[in-house]
Amino acid sequence: MRHRSLFTISTTAVAVGALTLSACGSRDDSGGDSGGGDKTVVIGLDAPLSGDLSALGAGIKNSADLAVKVANKNNEVDGVKFKLESLDDQGQAGTGQQNATKLVGNQEVYGVVGPLNSHVGESMQKVLGNANLVQVSPANTAPQLTQGAKWQSGDKVRGFDSYFRTCATDDVQGPFAAQYLYNEKKFKKAYIIDDKKTYGAGLAGTFTTEFKKLGGKIVGTDHVNPDDRDFSAVATKVAKSGADFVYIGSEYPTAAPLSAQIKKAGATFPTVGGDALYSAEYIKLHKKKSEGDMATSVGAPLNTLDTAKEFMKNYKAQGYKLPYEAYGGYAYDSTWAIVQAVKAVAEEGDGLPDDVDEAREKIAKAVQSVKFSGVTGEVAFDKFGDTTNKQLSVYEVKGGDHKAVKTGTFGES
Repeated sequence: MRHRSLFTISTTAVAVGALTLSACGSRDDSGGDSGGGDKTVVIGLDAPLSGDLSALGAGIKNSADLAVKVANKNNEVDGVKFKLESLDDQGQAGTGQQNATKLVGNQEVYGVVGPLNSHVGESMQKVLGNANLVQVSPANTAPQLTQGAKWQSGDKVRGFDSYFRTCATDDVQGPFAAQYLYNEKKFKKAYIIDDKKTYGAGLAGTFTTEFKKLGGKIVGTDHVNPDDRDFSAVATKVAKSGADFVYIGSEYPTAAPLSAQIKKAGATFPTVGGDALYSAEYIKLHKKKSEGDMATSVGAPLNTLDTAKEFMKNYKAQGYKLPYEAYGGYAYDSTWAIVQAVKAVAEEGDGLPDDVDEAREKIAKAVQSVKFSGVTGEVAFDKFGDTTNKQLSVYEVKGGDHKAVKTGTFGES
């Protein structure tokens, strides 16, 4: 086995860091503290750190920062000090592409974590792929990013060997929600809305296909502009449709006011969506009318996983101003996958290659073989670069908070 060292790393303590991190307070936010002749390895991060989705972006950034601090505190890679460089994409594809170019140009960058949005991920893939700079996303769920444009027909083709993700994809998330609503909630009639973006339209599509296959009826469909906040015309149509629920393929800045206006128009049924609605921000924006709404999200609730306990303790100890949100555990594991790939290459070659291009290429290849027990469970990647962990959860807003009502994998009874 080429990367022998990776397969000795299987304990949760190694992945999450069984240590007290208060001593890290003297470091800067990047997790730096490089010195003493150690080689600096920068891990780039791209996420929306400002704008409507900044709460999710902050959770991703903070969790990656924690992983870097644990790696440095533990001296995870001998002779290497890790540093995080975080860039703001504002949820915009063009900005993400520019950030990718900037990270490629930094000769100290050996891997990239992010982004949050699938359409931003698409814009970054080619830039990073051409430089063999590995990219591990904690949140991109659109199947085509790893399986190609024809994935629905079964013609799956991986476009970029340097692209990976630690989250499950919408080809299982949408159907998982459909099965829960049809089989367990006994909902038979759906109104479908999407925002025409890569994530929203794709997720609504996979949900609709499975719901109809099960016998469900689509009583209406609509598209909305994600930048709009007045949805009164659509809201009236949905409220009068006779639906059992409305499924919104979008993110919480759009879905929350849309759902609120649908209920204001007289609807008494819930709103359902994907992982981009699983945020405390959805409830804040929606205010008291979010009760009963549902969202699916990747993985199992972190508070139910033994593997996540150390992460949650360390995150709290660091005093980050914002919570880790839906993707924090996945961001930590994405960062740790890059750390472990760097470790494998360094141990195999008695240090990282001096040539940056060679080092990047070897690290990207090493990520394919990474396997460890992480915050979110067992972390490993299949031949497409997708996570092998296909767990998903359904959350319902109860008492002003998202409560897990089902956890499993698509296809389970």
